[in-house]
Amino acid sequence: MKESKTPFSYELILKNISRFIDLNLEEQNLYISLLRQRVIRKKDFILKPGEVVKDEYFIVKGCLKVYSIDDKGVEHISMFAIKDWWTGDIASFLTQQPSNYFIQALEETEVIKISRKNYDLLFKKIPKFERFYRILYQKSLANYILRSDQNISLSAEDRYFNFVKKYPSLVNRVSQKDIASYIGVTPEFLSVLRKRISSI
Repeated sequence: MKESKTPFSYELILKNISRFIDLNLEEQNLYISLLRQRVIRKKDFILKPGEVVKDEYFIVKGCLKVYSIDDKGVEHISMFAIKDWWTGDIASFLTQQPSNYFIQALEETEVIKISRKNYDLLFKKIPKFERFYRILYQKSLANYILRSDQNISLSAEDRYFNFVKKYPSLVNRVSQKDIASYIGVTPEFLSVLRKRISSI
């Protein structure tokens, strides 16, 4: 991961935040002063198991994948983080305990990040951010529960359709292997599934 030599706009992250709270110009400038910009090279990691999460990330451009590897060496992708999304291991970030996840860039990715120290300072300086993060974490938890339920109750075909609906921009951007990992099937099964769907 490297610092961005050419600063990119904070417009997208401010627009994201404005969906839930209103910031005046002074508050916007204070918030921006607590952020840092980074560029993550394709295939680079910003997190590996055993590491403590030091930052939360907002995606300006590109794509990250969050995944774990089971005892048999099988990769399980829990989410893709794309433009205008937040990502990280919330549990590790909040508790400062080691993470169980990998977070890797699937393409060169521009991010805006906030450190745990500045996150805590933000609540003291602009208390209304507690509302923003409460909503953000509630949505994250709801999505996690929904995805867990769907992985159990839905067929592979329906899980694939959900992927296409949730990530339409990724259908032709990420590998078949990664899509298969996300929906919980083998790449070979996904290939057969796609052929069957296209023939309907």
